[in-house]
Amino acid sequence: MNTYRQQGREKLQLIIRALHQFLLISKRILQEQFNKNLYTRILFTNVTAFVIALIVLMMFSSFVVKQVTYDQVQQELLRKAKRVNFALLQQTDSAWSIPPDQLKSSQIQAQQDFLKYLADIFDAKITIFDMTGKITATSAEQEMVPGSKIEEKYIEILKNKNGSIATTQTVDSDTDQPIFVTVVPMGNNKDAIENGILLETKSSNLDLALSKMRLYMVIGGMIILLFIIFISVYLAMYISRPISRLTATVAEISRGSYVLSDKDQPLDEINDLGGQLNKLAERLQKVQTESRRVEEERARLFAEISHELRTPLTAVQGFVEAIRDGIVQDEAIQERYLDTIYTQTIHISRLIDDILELSRLESGNLTVEKLPVDLNALAHGVAISMEPLANRTNTSILLDQKTEKAIVLGDADRMEQVIRNLLKNATRATENGTIRVGVETRQGKVELSIEDNGIGISPEDLPHIWKRFYRIKNQRADHMQEKGSGLGLVIVKKLVQLQGGNIDVASQLGKGTTFHISFPSFEKN
Repeated sequence: MNTYRQQGREKLQLIIRALHQFLLISKRILQEQFNKNLYTRILFTNVTAFVIALIVLMMFSSFVVKQVTYDQVQQELLRKAKRVNFALLQQTDSAWSIPPDQLKSSQIQAQQDFLKYLADIFDAKITIFDMTGKITATSAEQEMVPGSKIEEKYIEILKNKNGSIATTQTVDSDTDQPIFVTVVPMGNNKDAIENGILLETKSSNLDLALSKMRLYMVIGGMIILLFIIFISVYLAMYISRPISRLTATVAEISRGSYVLSDKDQPLDEINDLGGQLNKLAERLQKVQTESRRVEEERARLFAEISHELRTPLTAVQGFVEAIRDGIVQDEAIQERYLDTIYTQTIHISRLIDDILELSRLESGNLTVEKLPVDLNALAHGVAISMEPLANRTNTSILLDQKTEKAIVLGDADRMEQVIRNLLKNATRATENGTIRVGVETRQGKVELSIEDNGIGISPEDLPHIWKRFYRIKNQRADHMQEKGSGLGLVIVKKLVQLQGGNIDVASQLGKGTTFHISFPSFEKN
């Protein structure tokens, strides 16, 4: 016996595990199908919602129909009970309160025939009983057994209602069908209650009506379900079609095509998404264009740097090889070669310093401190320090201060670097002349001007002086060996802009050049 029980438990556990595994697999498959694409998600959601709603509607409808039908049956049974009581009261020759064993067989037969007649008319089983529960007459001949009684609850209902009509409901133990029962006091309300009338009826057509209603609802639900499937597929296609187009657009963007969609989409959300994708494509296109420009600029910069470094390095290499190989024996020539080597190394060092400076400026790694700076005092100090360099070419530097207060926000070291570079360029371009440094305040701005009467800049060169490694073509011959790196003006412009200022230039060939720099004036509260 224990062996059989153990085998039974094992089989039951196997069945439970198999069911659990089946449920897990079914759940996984449903989740995969539900999350597969937009079609299955919309279709699955709509069909599931409709089936649940149909089941709830069928249950609710069955409940409502039952309640309404039961109420109608009870009301109809109440009316029948009143009419049965009235019909029985009209039979004055029938002694309904006398027990059957005290009546003649003809009287019993007459009572039963009359009750059968009423039962056929009103489609209900009629039973007459006394206050002790004994059945005195009934329309059902097979139940007329001497001493038969009705259930106590019907007597209690009749007593509790104090002579009024009462209805109740029970269930047939054989067919499980609902039975509606009405208890009526026999006679007038004025008389004492001696007998009661029990009417019983079955709602035999209710289950058939409910079955037909469910069948019609299922058929109608299937038709509506097909319509819902059609609408769901159409809706999914209506939504997914523009999404597919957007997917193709994103694929084109990822390949670098940047194809912009100019078609209006049917949904506002898709339109918004398409607009954002178009903006993204435009931004990526600009980024790619800028990146291409930067790469080209970087390649050009490397080429320019290589070119700028190759020339002095070639000269240094040639002179060093000539000295090392003993080709040059004259000490004066060797001294001149060494001077040239020194000059070229200085030029290379200056070029590298300027390249590093410009790299920091363009990459944004160079920061400036914006503090109040007196531009008068700063220009005066730089001008004095540059006088020895100007005196070499018999040039004088004059400071023209048109205002006593010229305070700006900026970095004193970077501003000094700007003024020094411009003065250095002016001394290279001027011989036996004058360089004027002017400071004045005008319309909330402090303007600094550096003017020389040197060789000037030709109209062809003027637009290009802010470019890297650009040198004007009309430099003085005695200063060719002291040529600059071609980055000084580029650095000057970026330093001025970094401190919130503007720089401009005006020049005439053979008459001189003037640089104008303006900064917002700083006024202390």
